[in-house]
Amino acid sequence: MQVPASINTYCPRCKKKTEHKVSIYRRGRESALRKGARHHEWQLHGYGGQKFPEQRKHAKTTKKQVILLSCVNCGYTLHRLGVRLSKIEIKH
Repeated sequence: MQVPASINTYCPRCKKKTEHKVSIYRRGRESALRKGARHHEWQLHGYGGQKFPEQRKHAKTTKKQVILLSCVNCGYTLHRLGVRLSKIEIKH
């Protein structure tokens, strides 16, 4: 699905409809020093298999894409949950 590069929508900070720049949300790298990650790493030491085996069959084949809307006037960023898509791209 193609999404326009900019759309007019409501900005809560400006309290009116303004132009917003559209971008696609990307996850950042997970921290290796979080408690759960350290706990999981320690449980993989020594003899024995995986603590949590990788799941082979998943129920969903696509994900709901999150769209970031950044206000041109004030820079406020909104997260808008999109529909279930296999591929999304920004149309310039």
